Amino acid sequence: MLHRWAADLAHRPLLFGAVPTVALTAAALLSVVLVGAVVVRARRGRPLGVVFGSVSALGLLASLLVAAAVLTNLTVTRYPTVALALGHAPVAPVEGHGRLVDLEVPGTVSHFTARPATVYVPASYDAGADDLPVLVLLTGQPGHVVDWIEGGHLAQTMDAFAARHGGAAPIVVVADGLGDTEANPMCMDSELGNAATYLSVDVPQWIRSTFRVSSDPRSWAVGGYSYGGTCALQLAVTAPSVYPTFLDISGEDEQRRGTKSESVAAAYGSDTPANEARFEQTTPLNILSRSSFPDSAGAFVVGSDDEEFRPQTERAFEAAVASGVDAHYSELPGGHSMQVWAPALEQEMDWLGGRLGLLD
Repeated sequence: MLHRWAADLAHRPLLFGAVPTVALTAAALLSVVLVGAVVVRARRGRPLGVVFGSVSALGLLASLLVAAAVLTNLTVTRYPTVALALGHAPVAPVEGHGRLVDLEVPGTVSHFTARPATVYVPASYDAGADDLPVLVLLTGQPGHVVDWIEGGHLAQTMDAFAARHGGAAPIVVVADGLGDTEANPMCMDSELGNAATYLSVDVPQWIRSTFRVSSDPRSWAVGGYSYGGTCALQLAVTAPSVYPTFLDISGEDEQRRGTKSESVAAAYGSDTPANEARFEQTTPLNILSRSSFPDSAGAFVVGSDDEEFRPQTERAFEAAVASGVDAHYSELPGGHSMQVWAPALEQEMDWLGGRLGLLD
């Protein structure tokens, strides 16, 4: 019975629900009690003493460490459970594991300087499967492709999907749409670099020449969160023949690098009326308002507590529907963090699998 209780505790969620609430509340109460005890003794003129002082200091340090660990995990979302933090595999039944490989994707056409991509290769590919569908994933900004691997638990999500569907899974390429952790090329072609051409031309060409993947655009999708979600929508509307399916998680309604004036100046060197008009022609809502996308489909997911990005994701969804995109919208508990982004990918995998031809 004790073993069963410990196992259940190890697999309780650390990212939402009772565990983080109880841990933060306990840490806060212990801190208040210890600080209060020290203050009372000081006011009464009583020395702390070696034992009491040491216990108080250690207790306060432990409280601060617990609070820091919980808040860091909630923000970065590296470990959804204690079991995973200790290195134990998820409870989901997985038959065969894919592998992760880091590879350089050259900017042959765009001349965009990107960091290496991380590719999830499903077990079925190594067993000889060909014509596999492709999912290109993008990160937030600041960010690195490893964010989808560690915080986003990409391999576990794909392995679990394959286990539910007879081993079927896509090739997943986590591409670098930034160029550097702090860079923000706004997923467009500009003086900041030709990020759009890199992601819509160089990356697909490289994937097709490197892996046995489908050449049918209906088997290709692009997705991402935050900056990556905005970028996924941008690519879907500027290159619909490449990415007719997209997943926009917590994305903005247009590319941004500060204010509109700052964004225009960063992209084209100065904020002039001509450059602002040029910039407007590249924003997703503008493109959706003047074009029709009857062959495209998209999923929009955002955190219910994301006060800044939720209204923007809603506007993008409404504009997509108005332009003929077969789109759906959903909210998940949480704010602008991996607490939403990782579960969003898992939630939408069956829909993506159907769009990409993986499911009968």
